[in-house]
Amino acid sequence: MNPYVLATLLSSLGLGTTLTFASSHWLLAWMGLEINTLAIVPLMAQHHHPRAVEATTKYFLVQATAAAVILFASTTNAWVTGEWNMSNMSDPVATTMILAALSLKIGLAPVHFWMPEVLQGLDLLTGLILSTWQKLAPFALIIQTSQTFDPLLLTALGLTSTLVGGWGGLNQTQLRETLAYSSIAHMGWMIIVLQHAPHLTFLALLVYILMTSAAFLTLKLSYATKIGTLATTWSKSPLLTSTAALMLLSLGGLPPLTGFMPKWLILQELASQGLPLTATIMALAALISLYFYLRLCYAMTLTISPNTITSTTPWRAQTNQASTPLALFTVAALGLLPMTPTVMMLVI
Repeated sequence: MNPYVLATLLSSLGLGTTLTFASSHWLLAWMGLEINTLAIVPLMAQHHHPRAVEATTKYFLVQATAAAVILFASTTNAWVTGEWNMSNMSDPVATTMILAALSLKIGLAPVHFWMPEVLQGLDLLTGLILSTWQKLAPFALIIQTSQTFDPLLLTALGLTSTLVGGWGGLNQTQLRETLAYSSIAHMGWMIIVLQHAPHLTFLALLVYILMTSAAFLTLKLSYATKIGTLATTWSKSPLLTSTAALMLLSLGGLPPLTGFMPKWLILQELASQGLPLTATIMALAALISLYFYLRLCYAMTLTISPNTITSTTPWRAQTNQASTPLALFTVAALGLLPMTPTVMMLVI
């Protein structure tokens, strides 16, 4: 892709997200979401592969539907209340429609079906943008309007997403689909605590972005898209394989890694709010997710590829890809747990 075109598209992505962040008016927020969607569509379709075009078409249709519902719901709310401000969401029908549309945008269960299909059709860098940056603008709107949503509906969405994300990832052999279900499960953790402690939702989103960025950059550096190819990575780069296994365990939420921090704080918050059953179900759902992360770790570190290769196997082959971002994200995804008190002071 032409570097000028790429710079324009990435600037538009930033502009759309910033516009949604800064707005308290529904029309401006909707405009930011639309700019975001239109900027990422050329990036998704740049390889001119039938699967990429199919993924782009699915993504565009889903996002356009969600944006249309947001526009309709905000217009309905403005009709009832007389203003477009986000802080005045007194119409329950419009509020529920906006929550449904934003859930569709970020891929919450039960409106998650597009997410694995779309992510599977993209290359790893565009998939990284879709899994991280594209979540920011809808989440800004969700956090801004969180107090107007029905608490029971938020709890149901959070539990469903965590269970579906864990259950759906069990039988996957494609790494991008596995990461898509991982994303759905993490979204559930963020939504479940939204009504009680929005700052924990923000913290969980930041930690999720760090861990997912590290995961996608690791897969890109090792050219791995299927579980089978993970078995050959140890011979090419043993150190990368070791950090990748730890980073997957961090995604699963095992202590003493960074991924344990948001899960620990969210479970603590749910218990202190008098919701021990919800906290127990969330913890058990995290175990289901942990199984498929362990499966990836097993394939990567404890198995040897069964294929007999006649050519010379590349031994620790040199790569010309930039590895500095991967190093930074990996350190953040593995070692931030001891800094939990500092992080909590910054977030609250």
